[in-house]
Amino acid sequence: MPSFDEVLKEAGEFGRFQKRVFFLLSQTGITFSSLFASVVFLGRAPDNFWCRIPGAAELSDRCGWTLEEERNFTVLPLQLGNESVSGECERLDVAWDTSAGCASPLARYGNRSTGSLPLAPCHDNWVYEQPHSSIVSEYDLVCGNAWMLDLSQAILNLGFLAGAFILGYAADRYGRILIYLLSCLGVGICGIIVAFSPNFTVFLIFRFLQGMFGKGTWMTCYVIVTEIVGSDQRIVGIVIQIFFTLGIIILPGIAYLIPTWQGIQLAISLPNFLFLLYYWVVPESPRWLLTRKKGEKALKIMRNIAKHNGKFLSPHYSEITISNEEVSNPSFLDLVRTPKMRRNTLILMYAWFTSALIYQGLVMRLGIIGGNLYLDFFISGAVELPAAFLIIVTIDRVGRRLPFAMSNIVASVACLITAFLPEDIPWLKTTVATLGRLSITIAFEVVYLVNSELYPTTLRNFGVSLCSSLCDLGGIIAPFLLFRLAAIWLELPLIIFSILAAVCGLLVLLLPETKGISLPETLEDVEQLPSHFGKCGKKRKHRDTNSYI
Repeated sequence: MPSFDEVLKEAGEFGRFQKRVFFLLSQTGITFSSLFASVVFLGRAPDNFWCRIPGAAELSDRCGWTLEEERNFTVLPLQLGNESVSGECERLDVAWDTSAGCASPLARYGNRSTGSLPLAPCHDNWVYEQPHSSIVSEYDLVCGNAWMLDLSQAILNLGFLAGAFILGYAADRYGRILIYLLSCLGVGICGIIVAFSPNFTVFLIFRFLQGMFGKGTWMTCYVIVTEIVGSDQRIVGIVIQIFFTLGIIILPGIAYLIPTWQGIQLAISLPNFLFLLYYWVVPESPRWLLTRKKGEKALKIMRNIAKHNGKFLSPHYSEITISNEEVSNPSFLDLVRTPKMRRNTLILMYAWFTSALIYQGLVMRLGIIGGNLYLDFFISGAVELPAAFLIIVTIDRVGRRLPFAMSNIVASVACLITAFLPEDIPWLKTTVATLGRLSITIAFEVVYLVNSELYPTTLRNFGVSLCSSLCDLGGIIAPFLLFRLAAIWLELPLIIFSILAAVCGLLVLLLPETKGISLPETLEDVEQLPSHFGKCGKKRKHRDTNSYI
């Protein structure tokens, strides 16, 4: 009987049908990357705020003060007494003298120096010139509450982590497209609730859920794209990353045009409802259908693919059935049961963790060194565009493993050099740091492709989701590692990034080369992949089964 890849070749490996599905699903990358990096703009620090003295609101209303006048009465006396105090996290521990009139509310203290007046920490009396510009001003995430902003990003990454396990498992058991559509619905609904959260607790709960469903949309669309194209066309797994980068580039424009965080949140959430229309144009993965003993449905989809591609399946393809291999629900033990599966899983988990930690660390480092937030973020996204093109040019010529390893090594060297370059040549420091950002982006994009190519169909979505969960763990650790180490020495995080990337570059050389090799169908196929010392690029010979998935 013919293999699935042979049937796919007859129907068209990357014809009109696959191009349409690829383009439609790729839009998910734009919304997911916007969610991924949204905290930069949702949580931007307010430009001007201060702590209100108790009773000031009533006196301000009675006297008809503007916010600027109230600030002058509140903050200026404080700063006259102590120039190091900004009035943001501390206030004068005094009471307004309402009987003295509106011109001098502190008149009761006579000629005493304001430096001798007692101070008190501010808890919940902050005043913002733009109260709804970000979640920081919306939920008072300033001063002693500033750590809650980091918590909000950690919660989002925890949602990504939960989505990798829960929805990755569900997609392998209940179907790719079903979980994709449910995830899109979940992202949209949770995004709306996040935008109108009455308090920070509700915000965190639904940001977690939005992260979980967001991970479901991204990982599932990626797997669908790679499963409906031929082995020579799986480079689309890299091209789809361009849409992730487009989301990074578009996000600062959205944030610049929309003045409130609620507007930004809705702008990146509502488009997910449009993806529900894919129910009528994107089919279930025929590879997955075959693993679930649904050969007739898979054959129907293959005939539809052939029709749209202007092809015609031979009559003997009507007898395509599933493999004799027992179909079971995936588990983590399946990913470490055999020697090569165990080696691949552990290396890929480390590669995901390292890529995410360094990538997010370098992005957040822009906030430490200062600059124009919108412009710097746009440039940092634009730097990623050449990564996909470099991969496309090299990956089908020299394979996956060498670019994977070299990108990590170059990132390691770039981080190390950047750490020791003097500050008086900023152009060189920026150039080398940009090279490191480009290199780790290449590594980040290659790991997606390699991960999907090293697992059999029955475990592919679960395997990719589980390994990529280490990406979310890296995302949780990155801000704490960056800011705490930078407090000791600004460049110390770069040293850690360099070490992690160097180790990753060496480990990925132990992975098998998958260039030009059909997607593995079973655990046995994974064990038969060429070793890292063997020849690469040979087509794998299939076993004699009733069909191939």
